[in-house]
Amino acid sequence: MQDIILCQSLEEDLTQAVSSCPHDRLFVLTDTETLRHCWPLVAGIPCMRDAQMITIPATDEHKTLETLSTVWTALQQGGASRHSLMVNLGGGMVTDLGGFAASTFKRGMAYINIPTTLLSMVDASVGGKTGINFGGLKNEIGVFNCAQSVLLDTTFLRTLDRQNLLSGYAEMIKHALISSTEDWAELMRFDLDQVDYALLQQLVANSVAIKERIVTEDPTEKGIRKALNLGHTAGHALESLALAQGRPVLHGYAVAWGLVCELYLSFLRTGFPQRTLQQTLQFVRGHYGSFPITCKHYDQLYEYMTHDKKNQGGVVNFTLLANVGDIRINQSASKEEIMEMLDFFRENC
Repeated sequence: MQDIILCQSLEEDLTQAVSSCPHDRLFVLTDTETLRHCWPLVAGIPCMRDAQMITIPATDEHKTLETLSTVWTALQQGGASRHSLMVNLGGGMVTDLGGFAASTFKRGMAYINIPTTLLSMVDASVGGKTGINFGGLKNEIGVFNCAQSVLLDTTFLRTLDRQNLLSGYAEMIKHALISSTEDWAELMRFDLDQVDYALLQQLVANSVAIKERIVTEDPTEKGIRKALNLGHTAGHALESLALAQGRPVLHGYAVAWGLVCELYLSFLRTGFPQRTLQQTLQFVRGHYGSFPITCKHYDQLYEYMTHDKKNQGGVVNFTLLANVGDIRINQSASKEEIMEMLDFFRENC
C-alpha cells in the first residue's frame, strides 16, 4: 500500500519520499496552473534540482489519450526507464493521468503524488485509481496502481479558489456519509466562508483515513470499496451531460448533486432517513447551487448511467445507504425509480 504522509515540513517529507525510491532520472508532471501556482513552493527543494519538467494543459477536458501520449513522448525523449521516478504535482487530473502514464510506460515506473487541490487530496491521489477519459466517458481507461507516497500539505489549499475548495469538500461529505453521523455532522457545521485551515487539515486527515481503511480492505473494488462510489453513478452522468452540452462542471459539484440523487434513491429503496436527506440537500443547494435539467435530459442521463463501470450485465448499479454509515453496495434500480430520482433532483436542486 502507498505511504500517506500528512506533511509537517514539505521539504523534509518530499526529500524522504524521493530518497526512498531509488531512481535513475526524476520527472515532475504539472499542468499549466500548478506550474504557476504550486511549483514555486517545491522548486527550491534540493531533491528537485535535477528534475525534468513535463507540463500539460489544465482542466479535465484535457484528461485524454492525446495528452497521455504527450507525457509518454516526453518520458521517452527524456530518457526515462522503468527505474525512473515521476512526481505528479497537481489536482486529480494530473494525478490520474500522471499515475496512468507512469504505470504504463516501460510497463511501469514508480510515482509520487503531491495533490494540490482538496479534491485530489481526499480522493483522486489516494487509493491507486489512475486513468483518462475516453469516448465521452469519465475515467473509461485506466489501471489500479498505487503511488509510492502521497504527500498531503494543506498549504497548497491557500492557492485554491472557492469553487475548487467546494469541489473537494463534496468528496469529504461522501466519506463522512459512509462513515458516521459524527463525521457527517462535523462537515455540515464547518464554515466554508471563513476557512480555518488548521481545522481543515484535521478534517482532511480524517477523510483520507476513512478512504484508506476501505481501500486497504478491498484494493481492487471487488466488494466494500464500492462504498466510495456513493453519489458517483448519478454524479458522473450529470458531469458527462454537462460536458456534452458545453457547460462543464467541476467533478465535486457533480458528486454533490449525485449525492442528492442517490440519497433520495436510498430513501426510496432502503429507508434512508428523510431528515438527513433534507439537511444534506439544503447544504448542497446552499453551497453548490443548482444544475438545471428538464425531462428531455432523462433518457440521455439514463444512457450515461448504463455505461457506468460499476454495472454488471447491463443493470445500473448503485451504492446506497440505509443510514449514515450503513452501506448497501450492489443495489440495482429500475428505470422507473431512476426517473423518479431525477424528478426529485430536478424539482429540488
